[in-house]
Amino acid sequence: MDIDIKDVLELDDNNEYVVVSKTNYNNQNYYYLIDMKNYNNVKFLTEDLSDQTLVDVADEELLKTLVPLFIEEAKPVIDELKITSNE
Repeated sequence: MDIDIKDVLELDDNNEYVVVSKTNYNNQNYYYLIDMKNYNNVKFLTEDLSDQTLVDVADEELLKTLVPLFIEEAKPVIDELKITSNE
């Protein structure tokens, strides 16, 4: 799957989500998405390589590891947005 930060995905719930961040941990890709109409609706997803779909990450301990990685991966995009908005 070729999914990048700022991509917009429509999921099975018929909502559109923007990819806020993505990271690779233990050779697995993970994605942090926010619903474009409801910012309280967030998703943490990973790729199911067997059928090329995205599935929810439910493991709380894994999420504790992933969140700092998502933040680190998103920093360059956030910095770029700050520069653009100040021009």
